[in-house]
Amino acid sequence: MSEVVVTVHGEHVARVAPEEAVATLVVRAEGAARERVVHDVSAWTAPLRDELATAEAEGRVAQWSSDGMSVWAERPWNAEGKRLAPVFHAAVTVTATFTDFDALSAWASEVIAREGVQFSGLEWRLSPLTKAALERSVAAEAVTVAVERATAYARALGLSAVSAVEIADAGMLSDDRGGRGESARPLMARAAFSGDAGGADIRLQPADVVVSATVDARFIAR
Repeated sequence: MSEVVVTVHGEHVARVAPEEAVATLVVRAEGAARERVVHDVSAWTAPLRDELATAEAEGRVAQWSSDGMSVWAERPWNAEGKRLAPVFHAAVTVTATFTDFDALSAWASEVIAREGVQFSGLEWRLSPLTKAALERSVAAEAVTVAVERATAYARALGLSAVSAVEIADAGMLSDDRGGRGESARPLMARAAFSGDAGGADIRLQPADVVVSATVDARFIAR
């Protein structure tokens, strides 16, 4: 046996503590009068914007944003199939990226009890620079796993050396018809709020961010 083509799969996973928490909340109101729901949402959103602007200036928030207000109406039906008077809705989505998790816990504990405010999600993530560096590192480790696996196969066949001829993200080798489709990417840790906080303090426990990479590689073993 002079040489053999060896095709292997390599993977690596890293789990690291998050650096940022992206909180998303929605301020909404509904009622019979359009002007009233618009007024309520505007009044409830204004202090949130002020608080986040202050937190950003003090370094507790990296950035924040709020959408323009959405206003719409619907005419519900009653049990007898009759159209009722219009019900108006208004909503604003606010997103904030916190770097101080204690500040986030304190802020969430306070605002979640306010009228019209609902948390819709919380995402733990890495800063862009850390994410890019970790993705490169994890991808390199996945290649190392593929080399080690190919070398093990070669030695089991009584061969001593392997040379790479092709490497690609999983499912992207030239004749691969499978398609596992996993390249280096972060798996964001998410959380959601629901229900009534009941005035209790919220203590948020950061969840590790998982970054994974998978590769397929082809070698010549001699």
